[in-house]
Amino acid sequence: MIETSISSRRTQSLHGPSPVTTFGPKACMLQNPHAVMHIQDPASQRLTWNKPPKSVLVIKKIRDASLLEPFKELCIFLTEVKNMIVYVEKKVLEDPAISGDENFGAITKKFCTFREDLDDISNRVDFIICLGGDGTLLYASSLFQESVPPVMAFHLGSLGFLTPFKFDTYQSQVTQIIEGNAAIVLRSRLVVRVLKENWEKKARMDEKGIILTNGDVESSRKAMQYQVLNEVVVDRGPSSYLSNVDLFLDGHLITTVQGDGVIVSTPTGSTAYAVAAGASMIHPNVPAIMITPICPHSLSFRPIVVPAGVELKIMLSRDARNTAWVSFDGRKRQEICHGDSITITTSCFPVPSICSRDPVNDWFESLAECLHWNVRKKQNYLSSEDEEF
Repeated sequence: MIETSISSRRTQSLHGPSPVTTFGPKACMLQNPHAVMHIQDPASQRLTWNKPPKSVLVIKKIRDASLLEPFKELCIFLTEVKNMIVYVEKKVLEDPAISGDENFGAITKKFCTFREDLDDISNRVDFIICLGGDGTLLYASSLFQESVPPVMAFHLGSLGFLTPFKFDTYQSQVTQIIEGNAAIVLRSRLVVRVLKENWEKKARMDEKGIILTNGDVESSRKAMQYQVLNEVVVDRGPSSYLSNVDLFLDGHLITTVQGDGVIVSTPTGSTAYAVAAGASMIHPNVPAIMITPICPHSLSFRPIVVPAGVELKIMLSRDARNTAWVSFDGRKRQEICHGDSITITTSCFPVPSICSRDPVNDWFESLAECLHWNVRKKQNYLSSEDEEF
């Protein structure tokens, strides 16, 4: 057990000089306080517990029949063998395949249940286990708007870039995590603030989607905040016209995006939508924000990487012909009108993702297995006789 001098659960700094970073009620990461310039070897990031973990949140992909047996098997192991308090989302237990299982019913009675957006479990869960694909990890991130407990993700979905663990040996792997013997990678998140102008007179649009007029009476301003693990996507929505949005960095207008839209992603999100739009792939330990245009109407608009500490702001251009639409990790999609703004910066609350081996090896294995990075048939060896021709 390692004691920590930090009493607050809030992560003090994503890449700052603090030697200890806390996640959830009991987990923390011990760093080397003597590292030169505070540049840390990713392989040295290790999970440790202030107190033995007692509670675990199990996240399962809804309505996926292939996950029923792994889910039941894992929950029985956690409750009966490890004596853990298991948290499960209420809608998971409402699945007829689970609620109708009389043998499993005795186990479900021991579960603690919660509902998304209604119940706060941030101070109750020591770590998280995800069963499914990358979407389960994104969903786990969305449940915690501040400090996130360590996440262990099992590859039971389709792609599995963010899910390094195989379920075949789950008992030994889970035991290892409970004992605090694991490497972790801090996946930075974006904190996004959407400020909307609420007009008494709604904007009118013609049949082609062109804005004719805005309401002239401002009633109030509505602010919403989101924690985003992969990316914020601003696009043209159903309109056939180019999106036309202004992009500000630390208060300065740096460019106007004219195209299908723009992606603002974390290093974790660089291997998702951004890489499909032509961006580079960035290791999650790199403190950065990536800006990637979607089909820009310009031959010279290339993706760029900016420091993690900057503040980005996106607004509709004054002469935009149509509104824009924004989504956060593919969810909470909403319309952006004139006068609305989207402010984006790096969050103080990263997602501590537990590694199967270490942050570097896990990442390159995912590149090779999931994206087939640099897969090519090898060139044949050239013998000395062949060189004469």
